[in-house]
Amino acid sequence: MNLLEAVLYGVLQGIAEFLPISSSGHLSLAHNFFGTEGVQYLAFDVLLHLATLFAVLIMYRKEVFLIAKGFFTLMGKLFTGKLKKSPLDFGEKLFLMLCVASIPLVPAALLSDYVEAVGGISWIIGCLLIFNGVMLWCSDRLAEGKINLEAAGWLRPFLVGCVQMIGVLPGISRSGSTITGGRLVGFNREDAVRFSFLMSMPAILGACVLELPDFFAEGMPSQLVLPCIGGALTAFVVGLGAIKLLQFFARKKGFTVFSVYTVLVGAAAVIADLCL
Repeated sequence: MNLLEAVLYGVLQGIAEFLPISSSGHLSLAHNFFGTEGVQYLAFDVLLHLATLFAVLIMYRKEVFLIAKGFFTLMGKLFTGKLKKSPLDFGEKLFLMLCVASIPLVPAALLSDYVEAVGGISWIIGCLLIFNGVMLWCSDRLAEGKINLEAAGWLRPFLVGCVQMIGVLPGISRSGSTITGGRLVGFNREDAVRFSFLMSMPAILGACVLELPDFFAEGMPSQLVLPCIGGALTAFVVGLGAIKLLQFFARKKGFTVFSVYTVLVGAAAVIADLCL
């Protein structure tokens, strides 16, 4: 893999991680059709995910600050015995909501070997992309919810986390599944998008924790250092733009354009894998 290829993968990751079109599905298809496989390329994918994580941290820095502050104040209340006596502020509640929403990812992590196997079969990825498009189309036609994050209880985040489980499959967008889950439980579209981005932080970190040991065990050839840096920086910059774009669509347009796109890409992947 040279620098140009790495930059192109970075563009793909930055766009697909946050737009509801499945970054894992696009990267798996790229690897399958262009032959970039192996532990080192898996680690490269993880580095791209880390770069997009930094994009979330920048774009949602106010919420991230509240979550970090909430963690420390919760620990303070826990050790001083004030947890039951003091009402939760929004930062503390948001931290706990993310914890609750992340619980379903624990059993999903046990399926990583099966998910990796699916990622090597392009026609299956194509079918999952088509399903992703149908899911987005249905999400766009749900009645507008009235619930915002400040008013949400604990069940809604957990249910969104359950829906997020299908987002581990290559071809099913993590952001698309969580936005759809948020709409299903009654969040308004903008808060469904906001919570989806915040949920991406523990999901990305969890993926990195699972995959990076293999990378460090194998090491990285010196010729991949520059491409990895170039790809990660590209994914970060493009990711910032993708977040802003999805926020715009959440406010003004809806997600039908992404639905049509993933159906077309999925159909093309099925045809290419079965007929060529």
